[in-house]
Amino acid sequence: MKITVIGLGYIGLPTAIMFANHGQKVIGIDVKKNVIEMLNEGKLHIEEPGLKEELHRAISSGNFTAQLEMEESDAFIISVPTPNLPDAYRSCDLTYVRDAIQKIIPFLKRGNVVILESTIAPRTTEDVVKPLLEDAGFIIGEDLFLVHCPERVLPGKIIHELVHNNRIIGGVTPNCVEAGKRVYGVFVKGELIEASAGAAELSKLMENTYRDVNIALSNELSKIGDALHINALEVIEMANKHPRVNLHSPGPGVGGHCLAVDPYFIVSAVPEQTPLIQQARLINNSMPNFILDKINGFMKKINGKKITICGVTYKGDVDDIRESPALEIVQLLDEQTDFALSIFDPHVKKPWIETDFEKAVHSADLLVILSDHSEFKWITEENLNSMNQGFCFVLFCFV
Repeated sequence: MKITVIGLGYIGLPTAIMFANHGQKVIGIDVKKNVIEMLNEGKLHIEEPGLKEELHRAISSGNFTAQLEMEESDAFIISVPTPNLPDAYRSCDLTYVRDAIQKIIPFLKRGNVVILESTIAPRTTEDVVKPLLEDAGFIIGEDLFLVHCPERVLPGKIIHELVHNNRIIGGVTPNCVEAGKRVYGVFVKGELIEASAGAAELSKLMENTYRDVNIALSNELSKIGDALHINALEVIEMANKHPRVNLHSPGPGVGGHCLAVDPYFIVSAVPEQTPLIQQARLINNSMPNFILDKINGFMKKINGKKITICGVTYKGDVDDIRESPALEIVQLLDEQTDFALSIFDPHVKKPWIETDFEKAVHSADLLVILSDHSEFKWITEENLNSMNQGFCFVLFCFV
């Protein structure tokens, strides 16, 4: 097959490379010229273990090319961002999805497969995308096949999980399901789960919402433990020894472009039926202010002046800062306190990031770890000798 992947971000790029390294001719499309130039030179604009080597393989084989312009293909995979809209329920912004559909329409031909990988609100495939393609003259399920196949991978393990995870193939018709299975059957070793497009959309959203609600329960437990002077982490460890209990770990909130975003797509579709999901979002969104209060209390107790923040990504060992609660905490500290701040993160390249750990902790009164990067697990007392008054960890790791 010849496959065009639209959107070369954290999901689209690994997907494109995976198809290329399994013998398919792949065209990667992105709107950012610098991204196209970097990729064709064998350079990455995102951080993901093993991806650079896979990119080099794809380029060397001649199976992968990145470009700005669309062209005809057998299959079109849309993997563009779907951010929240600034409305009351933070509903799904389909601007990039609609734009991608309009751009591929002039290049579609009979027998093509159109696949939506972008996370979308329930019924988007059938109620929004299908009419756009029908208006262009196509009969879905007969001469054009429309499928929603949501990604279900963990950053840091994307290469492995693209191959080995089960994959939902949500077709608008049974023929669409079969077409989607033929595409992903090229490399997926997990089960190809047959589904309707709507069920596939809602399943992906609920997978992330389940984790968001579970984390909210643990975050609420951390507040309970704080009020009762009981170690919440000890409680979680003991509770999880029960064979039917699996409490996640508390954290500074929930970030990334999945868990902190997807629940709102369900809420906006059926607000009256989602009080639990909405409450979980409120709890997780409250954590940065809860941590700010803890930091303020501790700094007041020791008459502290400087804080070192370690980690601003939404999870460990990635460079992704989308929806990061750690960044929100930094912003709150900057806006609401007079403390001197030093920010250290070995995975993030920004002008306001201190690149030298020793300089970052020098003369600090408090060290706050907000991302569980592997590098932070090896911090020792010796590394912190230059801090003002001994050292103290405030550790809030992500699941």
